[in-house]
Amino acid sequence: MTTLLILIFLALAAVAIGFVGWPILRAGGGSLAGRIVLVSAAAAFLLGISGGLYLYLGRPALALRTLTGPRADDFNSLVTTLAWHVRDRPGDLRAWALLWPSYLKLGDGRDAAAAFRHEVEIAPADLRPGLYSTYGEDLSAAAGGITEDAEAAFKSALALDPKDLKARYYMGFDYAARGDNARAIAIWENLLPDLPANTRIHGVLVDRIAALKSTAGAAPNIAAMVENLASRLKSNPDDPEGWLRLVRAYAVLGDDGKARAALADARIALRAEPTATAALAAEAKELKLEK
Repeated sequence: MTTLLILIFLALAAVAIGFVGWPILRAGGGSLAGRIVLVSAAAAFLLGISGGLYLYLGRPALALRTLTGPRADDFNSLVTTLAWHVRDRPGDLRAWALLWPSYLKLGDGRDAAAAFRHEVEIAPADLRPGLYSTYGEDLSAAAGGITEDAEAAFKSALALDPKDLKARYYMGFDYAARGDNARAIAIWENLLPDLPANTRIHGVLVDRIAALKSTAGAAPNIAAMVENLASRLKSNPDDPEGWLRLVRAYAVLGDDGKARAALADARIALRAEPTATAALAAEAKELKLEK
């Protein structure tokens, strides 16, 4: 490709030299050899000046991209290509679903919002709640917190579908961040029955609810939190920190039998991780579960 650029440059240079040199050769007066020397000097001058200016001011990569089209590793070019695609095919729902997150990645919130609005307009009604909650989630991730626009998206999702899981989950965090713990707890406690008990998100919510209740002065249900952690580890055993917490929790509750059983299960689950098994051994000694 670099060779192609050089050939193009040389072709343009040849045209320029011909434009300057031909009148000199055709002009009368003086010897032919002298006129050839003059044309050679002019050619050298043109090549030097044009080459120098190109190296100093030129954009070889841009010229190459113009000739060959967008590169697969050039994210800006891919987004531009996608934007042109939806102009030609405004009904392509999949393309719009890719375009607005791409704008968010580029930090272009205004174009992301416009692309998202178009996606909602052409999407089937049953998909719209999920689109709004996904949009709110991505806005929150991009901002590192739930923004006003993200909150509006979650509320739009709930207006269309009050049972939308993602919107309810994030709205709980939104109310908790604003200090409205009672409303956050109510949302999450209403959400828990709709989540499988052995999933990580279920466990996260149980812990969050307990923490909010503790902050509000209510006694958290420690036993329920521990059993939820145990259930979660059965489904997702690759969690060294979780196993340490479970063994420690049983020991603190005074149930050494469950603590030792959890320790045995943890060693089986983490047998391929020497660092984790060493930490378990140290914890067992500290808790006097082993000598």
